[in-house]
Amino acid sequence: MHMLKKILSATVFAAVAIASAGVAASPAAPKEGAEYKALPTPQPTDSGKKVEVIEFFAYWCPHCHTFDPTLSAWVKKQGDNIVFRRVHVPYNERLAPQQKLYYTLESLGLAEQLQPKVLAAVHGGGQNFTRDEEVFDWVAKNGIDRQKFIDAYRSFGVAGKVRRSSAMMENYKVEYWPLIIVDGRWQASPSLTGEANKDLNTEAAQQQATTQVLDFLVAKAKAEKK
Repeated sequence: MHMLKKILSATVFAAVAIASAGVAASPAAPKEGAEYKALPTPQPTDSGKKVEVIEFFAYWCPHCHTFDPTLSAWVKKQGDNIVFRRVHVPYNERLAPQQKLYYTLESLGLAEQLQPKVLAAVHGGGQNFTRDEEVFDWVAKNGIDRQKFIDAYRSFGVAGKVRRSSAMMENYKVEYWPLIIVDGRWQASPSLTGEANKDLNTEAAQQQATTQVLDFLVAKAKAEKK
């Protein structure tokens, strides 16, 4: 019986990848309130016919670190279907340099390129990024002009992005991370996927299944945009 439940669970998530808004009531489709949740107040998007996808994450978060390769591969697979961006969440003063590091790299157009390298530096690479000088030394060692980076790091633009991240957390009801928002309307995450499907008993399985939930939500959003 246990093996049968595993087979059924795998079948459900294989079907999700081809699900669309027109089959939302199908038993094979993720269920609202289970694999994903609707925001009480939808947030505006500015992505045209493409679907906006936002990841709320933090460099220091171990679950964000392990999810990143799977999520990045999914983003690449989606291609022109989506507009993807990240929001580095605030946490405390000690870890504030990590958040500023992300938004500075973003302002310089380097955030996605250096995402795996920063995560590797924090998780196993001996970097804490809890001091500004530590951040400046690391970026300089990785080929970024030190003074150009410092100027951006201390700019009003980066300060504004840091402030906006707090407001976005409130607007999108972000209480944990990694958390994905699709089309300004739905939350999805490995945590939700795991809670809804107890047979997905490893983090890797939950993360992979979450990309299939995201496939479903992107397809649903695109169908409604037509």
